[in-house]
Amino acid sequence: MNDAPPPYDVIVVGGGVNGAGIARDAAGRGARVLLLEAGDLAQGTSSKSTKLIHGGLRYLEHYEFGLVREALKEREILWGIAPHIIRPLRFVLPYRDGLRPRWLLRLGLFLYDHIGGRKKLPATRSIDLRRHTAGAALQPQYLRGFEYSDGWVDDARLVALNARDAADRGARVRTRTHAEMLRCEDGLWIVDARDDQGQHYRFAGRSVVNAAGPAVLDLLKRADAEPDHQMRLVRGSHIVVHRLFEHDYAYFFQLPDGRIFFAIPYERDFTLIGTTDQDHDGPASEAKASDEEIAYLCEGASLYFRTPVTPADVVWTYSGVRPLIEDGSGKPEAATRGYRIDLDMEEGAPLLTIYGGKITSYRHVAEAAVDELADHIPALSGKHWTAKAPLPGGDFPVTGVAALKAEYKLAHPFLTAATVDRIVRAYGTDARRWLGDATGWDALGGEIAHGLSVAELRWMVTHEWARQPDDILWRRSKLGLYFTPEEAARLAEHTERLVAEARLADPEFFEGRINN
Repeated sequence: MNDAPPPYDVIVVGGGVNGAGIARDAAGRGARVLLLEAGDLAQGTSSKSTKLIHGGLRYLEHYEFGLVREALKEREILWGIAPHIIRPLRFVLPYRDGLRPRWLLRLGLFLYDHIGGRKKLPATRSIDLRRHTAGAALQPQYLRGFEYSDGWVDDARLVALNARDAADRGARVRTRTHAEMLRCEDGLWIVDARDDQGQHYRFAGRSVVNAAGPAVLDLLKRADAEPDHQMRLVRGSHIVVHRLFEHDYAYFFQLPDGRIFFAIPYERDFTLIGTTDQDHDGPASEAKASDEEIAYLCEGASLYFRTPVTPADVVWTYSGVRPLIEDGSGKPEAATRGYRIDLDMEEGAPLLTIYGGKITSYRHVAEAAVDELADHIPALSGKHWTAKAPLPGGDFPVTGVAALKAEYKLAHPFLTAATVDRIVRAYGTDARRWLGDATGWDALGGEIAHGLSVAELRWMVTHEWARQPDDILWRRSKLGLYFTPEEAARLAEHTERLVAEARLADPEFFEGRINN
């Protein structure tokens, strides 16, 4: 008698935004889903973006109207399902003599306002920087400009919450589990995997989704499959400096070489500046900002801000490797940000591969990918649903952030305004589940540092797959900007203890079972 569990309907390899989004969509349509990630959720490209939900204004000049239209349509959809981790952001674009003419900027922004079905976000307007709040931080030669709308996202939490929702709908999520080999036998995909403890596993599935991002071609090799596209790996580096301005506007700057970059309010006390576009050689995990990239971003910012920005001002850098489809573009910044979904049936069972894409389009990509599989996987019989179902903690109106902050501050007066703001922006209504009726830090197990409690850390471990201090400091939050080495060491001790406790309480959540 064979008592092995039935195969998964869909095995998703890759715990970035596309993989987590596909796992969520497929689980919500009724499929039995497994999500495998070799590291932590969003450990790669998906936590190293410019943190924008945007259409990509600069892509208009590359005539990528379809890509921009699709992304613009997604802005308000994503805001609606995740108003805690996504918020509107107004951008100021100063006009600079000698670069793109004013009429061209105005035309581009007119298209940006009208081709994507904008409903709630305010429209573009011309501004006088001598009178505008955002003008005070700029050098005096910048007199005119434009103000337009886009959105901000906590990219790493977007991935974690998609995985959470997938798990809540029955999916199995295994982080730190590397898919080593894939083969098709008797109409099923067999995936041999190994976790970071050296344990080996074998999973069977009716289909496999390759959402490995920069490693997409490598995974195809492990499946003995031929790629339909070649990839171009492009590194985007960012720098973080102490706050350069006191208002909440972001900036869109043009550079004399034709490129653009952003300067964005970041984590209350900082400014995020980026990004570069450099062809990348070597493993994506080893990407880091070069001295040249740091200098380039500092020099660009210094062309606009009254206060010069130097490499000595940089408190943190990060670099993400974007897996772009090779389209023959000469410059990295001109390479398409579009995506391709390819379904391979040559082995007898579906192998679906995601090439390229950008974070704003992830939900649409996931929906289209699951649609492709639905013709071959009977369990995927459900209708489209992800455009209206809130992500965990996002079940409140887009106008409800202030009310939620007021609720938490009234119920938990010991929390500072900064901590309340961070909690609401990370967890939304889910924070009620671990805050409980606490009226002091003791009720939350104590404060580790900078408003992070043991109760919140336990939530990250038991509900968000956090396993190591970096998962907490740089992906579930950005508290790494504040933690000292001594505080980080204390966090590591708490994390190790809570992970051990959680593993004892629910071994299956951590370890999984062979063929399951």
